[in-house]
Amino acid sequence: MRVLVIRVLAVTVAMVASSPVWAADADHGADLARRWCAACHLVEGTQKQASADVPSFSQIAHKADFTPEKVAFFLLDPHPKMPSFPLNRLEAADIAAYISSLRK
Repeated sequence: MRVLVIRVLAVTVAMVASSPVWAADADHGADLARRWCAACHLVEGTQKQASADVPSFSQIAHKADFTPEKVAFFLLDPHPKMPSFPLNRLEAADIAAYISSLRK
């Protein structure tokens, strides 16, 4: 009985997590990118200044192997090239969704 309850809960959580209500929010990602990323990256076309040795968000979006999942994971994984930001999983997914929106 306990195993059945655990399975039902797991399926329910999976269904809720995959619903559109929990979808990444590119607009929120754009806000976060302007706040956290614009000091180094060009995050939007109207931005005038950023570091010369880092790719713009548009360049990241147009990489052949780009996926929002890769970007979100990259943002959550500590690495020496970037400062550590206090992003949670939803915020990382939102930034990745914003970058993905630049592919269009």
